[in-house]
Amino acid sequence: MPITTCVFDAYGTLFDVAAAARTAASEPGRDDLAKCWQKLANDWRLKQLQYTWLRAVADAHGDFWDVTQDGLDWAMENNGLNDAELRERLLQLYWELQAYPEVPDMLGALKSAGLSTAILSNGSPAMLDGAVQSAGVGEFLDDVLSVESVGIFKPHKSVYDLVGKRFDCANDEVLFVSSNGWDAAASAGYGFQTVWVNRAGEPMDRLPWKPTNVLKDLTTIPELAAKL
Repeated sequence: MPITTCVFDAYGTLFDVAAAARTAASEPGRDDLAKCWQKLANDWRLKQLQYTWLRAVADAHGDFWDVTQDGLDWAMENNGLNDAELRERLLQLYWELQAYPEVPDMLGALKSAGLSTAILSNGSPAMLDGAVQSAGVGEFLDDVLSVESVGIFKPHKSVYDLVGKRFDCANDEVLFVSSNGWDAAASAGYGFQTVWVNRAGEPMDRLPWKPTNVLKDLTTIPELAAKL
């Protein structure tokens, strides 16, 4: 069946999660951060994701904002940064993430083509609302779906179930897009058409499923959706 619904992961897919550390590192007096901001950003994101998986398997769900703070605390310690003011600044900036440059035009093209669009994210509703408003992309989205409505993080099946419940569509009518290889793979196993946005050129995750498409950025998503 043709694609009727395009659904996007949020952090790292639509919104640049490295922007918080990069912006803070460019500010005066941040010499220590400037030396390691890329590693800090990578550590922060990796721990943020790892903690969602651990909480899911341990049946210890928590708000994604708590997980985000825990990931930052680990990353700062791992990079020798003991600075309460810097911690607060980085967390503030996380609520002001910008979209990748191609996102507004891409989402606009999907809407012009008559497709439904949504976010499906581990983020809490408040976090996602902040990101959508900061990036200025709310007008292009039909809904923003959070795992908080089911109380477990991706890639649990109940999270992907939210799409069909909201849009009354079959799995093969959905194009699900994520910058996380494991997310794109798991959603392919669920039955979605999928895109892994592999901006960093990473190897494919060794999982039972594989993404159905791999792209370097989001620019050609409208063309791909029209072909599937």
